[in-house]
Amino acid sequence: MSPARDTQKSTLVQKIARRILRLIGWRTRVVQPRTSRYVVIGAPHTSNWDFVIILLLMAAEGIPIRWMGKASLFRGPLGIFMRSLGAIPVNRQERANLVDKVAAKFDEYDKLVIGLAPEGTRSKASRWRTGFYYIALKAQVPIVMAYIDYESKVCGLGSSLKPTGDIEVDFEVIRDFYSGFVGKYPNKQGSISISNN
Repeated sequence: MSPARDTQKSTLVQKIARRILRLIGWRTRVVQPRTSRYVVIGAPHTSNWDFVIILLLMAAEGIPIRWMGKASLFRGPLGIFMRSLGAIPVNRQERANLVDKVAAKFDEYDKLVIGLAPEGTRSKASRWRTGFYYIALKAQVPIVMAYIDYESKVCGLGSSLKPTGDIEVDFEVIRDFYSGFVGKYPNKQGSISISNN
């Protein structure tokens, strides 16, 4: 059994998520991570539907993903809902310490999967944000590459990469992996190159 799964038998949530994916015409292909602690990135990100499909994928695989959301979204009843989806509130104005704070979360848990969209926006991004890379490097956990391909209607988890600290070399591996995947709006797909934030 993969460490990423909590039980061998499918839960009701897993069965429902798999059923929904089938009903909307999606298939999954998953290379199970060999660890229960990692950063998972999702691309391409060109539509709000991407988030829904990735959540369904993770639910179908029994992977309790956590993701970061703007602190302003956690006020009142919406905050309860956001936390129920696994969201972690972050203050984006404290970017200098954000990598350290998120990386430190891995010291608190035996099992932790944090999901990030490197493009950072559904609009076309000129470069990928590199926070996910430095979080994984600081926490000494692998980066697992999740993908959504609207051309084939396949979503999944693919290769894992343990950051070496040589971001240029590691980004070549990431770029090679994502080449060929098509977003819902291909004209909005960002260049897989390095930004400074």
